[in-house]
Amino acid sequence: MSEYVIFTDTACDLSPEILESWGVICESLTFRFDSDGKEYANGEMGAVEFYGKMREGGVAKTAAVNSETFANSFEKILKEGKDVLYIGFSSGLSTTFNSSRLAALQLGEKYPERKIEVVDTLCASAGEGMALYLAVEKKKAGASLSENAQYIRDNILKICHWFTVDDLVYLKRGGRVSPAAALFGNALGIKPVMHVDNEGHLVPVAKIRGRRNAIVEMANRYGQLAEEPGASPVFISHGDCEKDANDLKNILLDRYGANVDIITYVGPVIGAHSGPGTLALFFIGKER
Repeated sequence: MSEYVIFTDTACDLSPEILESWGVICESLTFRFDSDGKEYANGEMGAVEFYGKMREGGVAKTAAVNSETFANSFEKILKEGKDVLYIGFSSGLSTTFNSSRLAALQLGEKYPERKIEVVDTLCASAGEGMALYLAVEKKKAGASLSENAQYIRDNILKICHWFTVDDLVYLKRGGRVSPAAALFGNALGIKPVMHVDNEGHLVPVAKIRGRRNAIVEMANRYGQLAEEPGASPVFISHGDCEKDANDLKNILLDRYGANVDIITYVGPVIGAHSGPGTLALFFIGKER
């Protein structure tokens, strides 16, 4: 069985330290603020600073990884005589996955003896991180590249994503709510609860009055959908609202005996579109 490297992108919202400990290589999407126009890779600006700029009115724009960047990174691995398993950001939210696919096709002609598998997770943030975690565990168990890729594809639609945001203005900017809905929703304290659907798109599900109620509703969804409550992995990501992340963690533990394995920041690539105060829950469910 050929040796292979698991590869991902920074939309997985896992720290470099975690990825390094898992033996995963990562390519970075980029972002910039309109105020200075400087392009940053994930990690070049801390999350607290990033969300501070947003709270001060800064508007961040993001950019996908292009196919040339992927080709250069993949080729370095192929030249070492190893294959590549790329676990990537949802094609429903970014062109990044398509760039990886084009790079794989290009390199397949140049290195016919090597193999590149690219998997569209249809996931975002630590949901993508959870797909990555499953792939890492499967590799440790001895799965080949092809077996691992198929395993992830077979289980993608069990990775549940539940989000809420604190300020509707960011969803308005992305066209996910109308200006009127954002204005009146904020005035009434409406906190939408959303999920990522089977096509990898962010979809509003419920309009909840008040932040605390939205957090409780996310925990309710875990109780309704979790395949093995208290047994399978649980991740939480947050847009600089660590207290809310810990509140959600405690509710899950008290109600369902569910331990949260990872709490991480929502990175700039996702946070630019969801804003400070984003809170997200990820787990393995019977369905999304």
